[in-house]
Amino acid sequence: MIIQARHQARVAAFQGGGLVEVIALAGVYLAAARAGLSLAAEGSHISAVWLPSGVALGGLLLCGVSRWPAVFLGAWVVTLSQDVSALVGLGVAAGATLEAVLGALLLRRVSCSRELHRVRDVVWLGGGAALGALLGSGLGTLSLVLGGLVPRAQWVPSAWLWWMANLLGMLLVTPPLLLLFRPWRARWTWEAWVLPVTTVAVCVGVFAFLRPGSGEAHALMFLLFPLSAWAALRFGPRGAALASLFIALVAIASTARGLGPFFTADSPPHGLVVLQLFIGITTLTGLLLAAVRAERREAVEMLELLATTVRAVHEGVLICEVREPGVLHTVFVNEALCTLVGRRREELVGAAPGTLLASGDGEDPRRLAEALREERSLRAEVVLSRPDGTRVWSEMQLSPVRANAQGVTHFVATHRDVTATKELQARLVAAERVAAVGTLAAGVGHEINNPLAYLVLNLEAAERALAAEGTAAAKGVRDALNSVRGAQEGAERIRLIVKDLRVFSREESPEHGLVDLNALVPPAARVVLHALRPRARLVESFGPVPRVLGSEARLGQVLLNLLVNAMQAIPEGAPERHEVRVRTSTDASGHACVEVEDTGGGIPPDVLPRIFDPFFTTKGSEEGTGLGLAICQQIVRAHGGELRVHSVQGQGATFTLLLPPAPVQSVGLSTLPTASSRPDARDAAASWPPVSSARRGRVLIVDDEPRLAQSMRLLLEPFHDVVTVTDGEAALARVVEGESFDVVLCDLQMPGMDGIAVHRRLLAQAPALVSRLVFISGGASSPEARAFVETVANRVLEKPVRPDVLLSTVEATLGGGPPEVTARDAVGATRHG
Repeated sequence: MIIQARHQARVAAFQGGGLVEVIALAGVYLAAARAGLSLAAEGSHISAVWLPSGVALGGLLLCGVSRWPAVFLGAWVVTLSQDVSALVGLGVAAGATLEAVLGALLLRRVSCSRELHRVRDVVWLGGGAALGALLGSGLGTLSLVLGGLVPRAQWVPSAWLWWMANLLGMLLVTPPLLLLFRPWRARWTWEAWVLPVTTVAVCVGVFAFLRPGSGEAHALMFLLFPLSAWAALRFGPRGAALASLFIALVAIASTARGLGPFFTADSPPHGLVVLQLFIGITTLTGLLLAAVRAERREAVEMLELLATTVRAVHEGVLICEVREPGVLHTVFVNEALCTLVGRRREELVGAAPGTLLASGDGEDPRRLAEALREERSLRAEVVLSRPDGTRVWSEMQLSPVRANAQGVTHFVATHRDVTATKELQARLVAAERVAAVGTLAAGVGHEINNPLAYLVLNLEAAERALAAEGTAAAKGVRDALNSVRGAQEGAERIRLIVKDLRVFSREESPEHGLVDLNALVPPAARVVLHALRPRARLVESFGPVPRVLGSEARLGQVLLNLLVNAMQAIPEGAPERHEVRVRTSTDASGHACVEVEDTGGGIPPDVLPRIFDPFFTTKGSEEGTGLGLAICQQIVRAHGGELRVHSVQGQGATFTLLLPPAPVQSVGLSTLPTASSRPDARDAAASWPPVSSARRGRVLIVDDEPRLAQSMRLLLEPFHDVVTVTDGEAALARVVEGESFDVVLCDLQMPGMDGIAVHRRLLAQAPALVSRLVFISGGASSPEARAFVETVANRVLEKPVRPDVLLSTVEATLGGGPPEVTARDAVGATRHG
């Protein structure tokens, strides 16, 4: 049913629009036949070009092969009009029909374009027309021979003329039909007027006025070739088809009338063959030139499109030509690459691409050289240099280009800027490195603080006992007292070193609070002092500075980096000639100001504008990565401040750190650093007087370090009753059993039950004792411990605890008031939650 319905639909379609097309095509075929016969020589039915052949082929290509009845009908009617029998007419009509059908099927099979804008289309058109004409001329002349109209001896010459006439008819008529029925827009330029007029004038001169067959006519005939080429190159396939058709019709008509260079009165067939060759060569040459021009134009447009696309992409593109093995020359770069490397296109085109690579040894340059030598693809990260000396990290994709499957003729390299990614990776590595150092520092600090605590307490006890002998003590006692005090100074230096490690390499996230820059400078200076001594003197000048709101660790990192940068700017060997000066002050706008000045070689003017750029450095790889000042700038801007630099080459450089003051200063301007903050100063409590209390209290010491607990017991026993335990369970057991304590000194971090757990258990079992609990910490290493220290209301003493701080804290807890020593920034000071 479905097949029957489809068959009925096809029949209906053919009976409708198809029948009209068949009648119209047959009518056009008859008109072309009449025109073709009119071009035949006088007294003959032989024509150099059979126009209906082109109409038949063009009509089947346009309307479909199913319209072949129009060709058969038209050819049969034309044959019958020449006084031949019906049987001969059927043979000629069948040959004409098969000729057109074969040509149409072949051209459709090979997907020949109707625009004829490719050379292959013109070649296939000529080949299809030749095969079809061969079939048509063979059947046609055979029918004439069998009908007795052509002698058998003339079969081959007749077939040749027939074949050439049909072939030329298809070459001349089919292209205009295919092209004129395609949409196009005429452009009326001066050439569109000059070319037809010139062609008409030359044709008239060649075929009308000169003597037929003369040498002058033959010479002027060659003027038609450049005109045909002009039409093909300037107006494409349409111009070539129309020009060839016009020239051919004029040449045929004049020859048939006994005019032009192709007319030969003594041998008409010879002149006819020459005319056919002329028409065939002119037509094919014009169509081929037009196709070559169309292909070239299409290729140029495609290249322009690709070039425009490549120029518009955000990645840099570089194309190099391989002129000799291993020798590359740049032939194309896009705007993105010019921007990436900071150069103009004129500087890059024609230069060797290797000049863009920054010099240096590494794996990637070696891999690049191997890829070029082996002519293979490569994906790698390379460093490109700019004229100002800066470097750009680029992810490069290198691809070879092979011409016609032969050797490599070009290399295409695409570059993607990954400098920001590399910067981020470097910062992550630096952050991980700082975090690792912070974890190590926290562990080392905790392990040092415990023995340092009881060392300080025992030295204090020894110093106190020896000092009690007074001035009348023996020389050996006085010497021992001096030795103990020297040991106390050494312990103080260890305490300050541990404190500096915790400030500059802490593992916890930076917390914002009030920061005293005057108190932050000495620790940073102590860290670099040892390395600075062979290079320069360190001069510190402190002035009144408002407190700022920020991270003590991050601002300390900035000061430390600035001091290290100043130190590296000064060569070793002449410390008496150089100095690094650190000044603190308040500028005119009220901002806190820290200046780090050195007397090194200064910064060159061309380098100064890029001093804060990531990865920009003038140092060797062993001294820096180019991230130090960039990170400092980022930290300062995050604090709302500004980092400036001023330098005169040969006279050193000055970095100025400006930070806005905190909205609330709490205690006003910061105090200037005192001698007690120096590493070589005696502890302020070296000769502290005995502490007297209104009553003697009962103190419980909970610490997993027995020696530290014993040292605190020896310090407190002259004034209080002391009980020591080494774990939280034992302390809670005594409290549960009913023992009464006035003060509990508890280590914050202990194995098993730590200070946090003790605090929670006391809240549940002995809440009255919670307010008299004092914690001792060697550094909160866990997030839970840090959160507890920041939120608990109890006092927290940092190890190593100074004896005066410990005694005053116990006295304050017994009396319910604050301790006498409340220096917040000192290690071992009292902290209130």
